[in-house]
Amino acid sequence: MNKKNWLSSLLFQLFKKSPSPSDSLANQYRHHVGTRMLFLTLLTIGIVVALLYDLATGPSSLTYVDLIKGIWSPNSLSMSQQVIIWDIRLPYALMAILVGASLGLAGAEMQTALNNPLASPFTLGVGSAATFGASLAIVFDFSDYGISQTYLLPIFAFSLACLTSLIILGVANSLGGSIQSVLLFGIALMFGLNAMVGVIQFIAEEGELQQIVFWTMGSLARADLEKAFIVSFVLLLCFFISLRHAWSMTILRSGEEQAQSMGINVKRLRLMTLIRVSLVTAVALAFVGEIGFIGLVAPHIARMIIGESHRFFIVASTLCGALLLSLASIVSKGFIPGLVLPIGMVTALVGIPFFIALIYQHQKRNPI
Repeated sequence: MNKKNWLSSLLFQLFKKSPSPSDSLANQYRHHVGTRMLFLTLLTIGIVVALLYDLATGPSSLTYVDLIKGIWSPNSLSMSQQVIIWDIRLPYALMAILVGASLGLAGAEMQTALNNPLASPFTLGVGSAATFGASLAIVFDFSDYGISQTYLLPIFAFSLACLTSLIILGVANSLGGSIQSVLLFGIALMFGLNAMVGVIQFIAEEGELQQIVFWTMGSLARADLEKAFIVSFVLLLCFFISLRHAWSMTILRSGEEQAQSMGINVKRLRLMTLIRVSLVTAVALAFVGEIGFIGLVAPHIARMIIGESHRFFIVASTLCGALLLSLASIVSKGFIPGLVLPIGMVTALVGIPFFIALIYQHQKRNPI
């Protein structure tokens, strides 16, 4: 290399602009955001694929072409095929996605509000409270007051679920937020509510008993488009309110003292969060019954990949719940040929081992 080229190279190395720390942080931030958006996109694609597969799964020989024709141009198919798609399969598949999304959202918010990784609408008794409320609405007929049971079930389920959430919040505050104590109280509350449901089953008439048993097993068999619309409306309402409070929830996850130091009213935030959890859980379960573990599993999957930033975590947990319950719906149809299992059984079979693994993992990190 001659003297002139060597001097030019030296001057270039000395005076070239090196990346500033702010540029490096900005690149890292863009990378993290891009990775999270990619994961959310893949989840959305997975939900669409699962929806189509769920629609195509069943005893009748409908092809994917028939499904697409039946959705976009119903009159191109026979009347029986239209009934299968619009009255049976589409409400069933849509309700699986909507209920799964509702439980995923509820689980994510409850775990953050109570700072409890084992919290979910069922492990803390909120789901059992909704079942108890629905059982009361089924046995004690209020149709004379001009209220349809389609709306009466969600009202009763929400009222009992909300009351239970407030009790759990009070216990969590009085016990200093101890994870083990709150979880044990929630489990005790769940068993107590299940015992009350048993009493109602004992005094119920045959038709009422059948409805209550349907509730406790968890099934999508009675889904229809009107119920799907109600669930979707409440889900979207609670979802966008949750996104509005995403920043506050992210700070709360860092600790109650830090949240208060930044001007966040922690008590009000927790109260409003648990009311949202009660509403979205009660309305989702009012039409399908008890479906456990989705609200526990979905947030953990989302947290492992997305992290604690709630503007992404809330969306990811909601989508994970939708995908998990849609896959469970497919399994419930194909597990035993010619028979559709109640979807609550499928989620329990998958969720119980996961729940045990979570308890074991938490015990290793926080030995008594």
